[in-house]
This record gives sequence, C-alpha cells and structure tokens, in this order.
Amino acid sequence: MDDKTVLGRINELVDEEHQLRRQLSEGKISSDEEHTRLKDLEESLDQCWDLLRRRRAARDVGHDPDGEQAHSVSEVENYLQ
Repeated sequence: MDDKTVLGRINELVDEEHQLRRQLSEGKISSDEEHTRLKDLEESLDQCWDLLRRRRAARDVGHDPDGEQAHSVSEVENYLQ
C-alpha cells in the first residue's frame, strides 16, 4: 500500500465518521451504534496514520517504504505516548 492509497483510506474513514455523526443527528442510528462504529473507525485511522508515519520514516533513512506493513490494532492502540 503506497502513501497515496493510505491517505485515500484515511479520507474514506474521515468521510464515514462525518456520515455517522450526520446519521446520529438525523435520528437514523442510535448513539450506541454511532459509538461502536466510531471506535472501529478510530482504530482504523490510528492504524493508517501509524503506517503512513512508518513509511515516511523508512523513506527518510533510505529504506524501502513498501517494506512497511500495518501493525495490528492492539499494537497500535497500546503504543506508549
């Protein structure tokens, strides 16, 4: 997955987040449905941003960014800040 594809996926997830918020405000989905789906979206976004940062870091040090793969949700979500 190249940078452009990762950024495209990020944009798709952000669009879906906006759509969920709109559906909630229109009463089309419940708050519980929104929260459940938002949690999944946020985890996917975290994975994408992590992959993009690692691809850029690999490129900066002269490594092949295509060698980078997405880390699992549990790994990305448990990074120390």
